[in-house]
Amino acid sequence: MIYRLLALNIDGTLLQSNGKIHKSTKEAVEYVQQKGIYVTLVTSRSFHSAKKAAKALKISSPLVTHQGALIAREENKPVYAKRINEEITYDTIRLLEALPCQIRLVHENFSIANKYKLHQQLLAKTVFTTGDPFVYSQQFVESLSEYLHDQPATPPKIEVYFENKRDLEDAKTAIEKMFTEITPIKLDSLRLDLVPAGVSKLNGLAFLGSQLGFQLKEMVYIGDSLDDIPLIEAAGLGVSMWNAPFEVKKASDWVTRSENEHGVSYMVKEHFRKQQPIEFLRKMKIIKN
Repeated sequence: MIYRLLALNIDGTLLQSNGKIHKSTKEAVEYVQQKGIYVTLVTSRSFHSAKKAAKALKISSPLVTHQGALIAREENKPVYAKRINEEITYDTIRLLEALPCQIRLVHENFSIANKYKLHQQLLAKTVFTTGDPFVYSQQFVESLSEYLHDQPATPPKIEVYFENKRDLEDAKTAIEKMFTEITPIKLDSLRLDLVPAGVSKLNGLAFLGSQLGFQLKEMVYIGDSLDDIPLIEAAGLGVSMWNAPFEVKKASDWVTRSENEHGVSYMVKEHFRKQQPIEFLRKMKIIKN
């Protein structure tokens, strides 16, 4: 099979546990780009945060961000955008405020979160160090519902960070029963993302592929979290990181090394060195476009 597109998750895949991208990963991305392979990022992160990683990797293509709710190459010029409407956003926040959790409304230009202090330090670190540039406005308020009452918002995504697993499951069940307009996506046992109905990383990548003329079977996807499973299963070659949960590894065609052992660069160089450059394949009429 000839692969035309390489899609990468960011956290736990591109980034090492110290939050940095290793030089070998940058070299691997450059290597496949020189072969004519289209490279993009698919992430739950905001567009600003994903753009920061893309810039470090010299990726200029549209990025699938906010769990697929926003696909864009440039700020304020989305290729695709879908949002949660004002009323549903407000009602959902009212529901979530009854539980011990931090809630973050994530827009492409700003984020607003409640001031709930998480007792789990590792989780709190995740919330406050999402990699957003300083130009990205982050505001914390006492009550999100009160804020939204005066200043309605239509975010592409709502992030929810819980103290315990049971609360996440209860919230997920309640939201699924009460709202048909949004979809809850479980990232791990304490993190839930809420997106407009029909939105997912997989649908976002499929949409981008349709714009480029690529089918999912012509794509390689590398990820590490539970919300990556549908992409790993649908891609022509689905790859999981060694640091991924068992369920993710089980769904994959290939398990590469961990994020701290340069898993992306290892997999990319091992596989794509066997594939001829796209331009050569065109000249040989092996592929048509």
